[in-house]
Amino acid sequence: MLQGALAGLAAGGLYAVLAVCLTLMSRLVRVVNFSQAATGMFGGFVAVWLVAHAGLPIWAGSLIGVLLAGVLSGAIGWIAATWLAEADTTTRSAMTVGPLLLLISLSFILFGNKPQPFATIISGPAFEAGGVVVSQVAVVMIVLAIVVAVAVHLVLTRTRIGTKLRALSERPTTAELLGIRSKPLSIGVWVVTGLISGLAIIIVAPSQSNDATSLAMLIVPATAAALLGGFKRLDLAVVGGLVLGMLSGLVAQIDEVALVRNFLPFLFIVVLLLWTQRKEVWDAAR
Repeated sequence: MLQGALAGLAAGGLYAVLAVCLTLMSRLVRVVNFSQAATGMFGGFVAVWLVAHAGLPIWAGSLIGVLLAGVLSGAIGWIAATWLAEADTTTRSAMTVGPLLLLISLSFILFGNKPQPFATIISGPAFEAGGVVVSQVAVVMIVLAIVVAVAVHLVLTRTRIGTKLRALSERPTTAELLGIRSKPLSIGVWVVTGLISGLAIIIVAPSQSNDATSLAMLIVPATAAALLGGFKRLDLAVVGGLVLGMLSGLVAQIDEVALVRNFLPFLFIVVLLLWTQRKEVWDAAR
């Protein structure tokens, strides 16, 4: 059972990275970006094509794929900042479903509907604990999730640009009256989260189901992980991603309940929503 749980760490780290990006965007640009994983998926597919058909080295193809993910995310952010600047969170979040579906469809047209032969960037065991081997990918993803969360916290609390971002998220009208330009900062947040998502997906894709739909739908477990922190707390987003990944790995090792693995993120979301609403229900009952 321990081996199964540790086997899910790589996926858990990926969920955690995406959850941190979702939390960051929710706090700073008032959107739950459902296209978060899809931009990384499309960048990864382009990287695979560049390596397999254009003959580029793995590092060059991967770099272009990560940059493309950032550009795509920035383009979606530009649309949101240009035409939906005054819209509420629900409307801005619903808008991101369009790019999600568009990128999945475009990947089917350009690359087909089969899994892509992602080149392995990181492989091999990192260490062994109690007879259980932990892979390098799992370690890298956990470290990446923690580094991103800590870096975001430091930027928001210790830097001038972080102060501007917090002002825009908490008092957008007042911040703009003080001369803070919201559009470039908002698009910058979209670009950075797109780059992080692209990097994470390209690293983990060789060890996961890597067809377009499976990679784009990673947004579901990432959303469940972000929900643990209420789309506000970065530390709980990391914890949620790791716990969900380890639970998935554990359940996959038990034949009698292995099918439940695919539904775990939805169960996670339902339980968290019921838990967060408990106070209102109890108050109403009293």
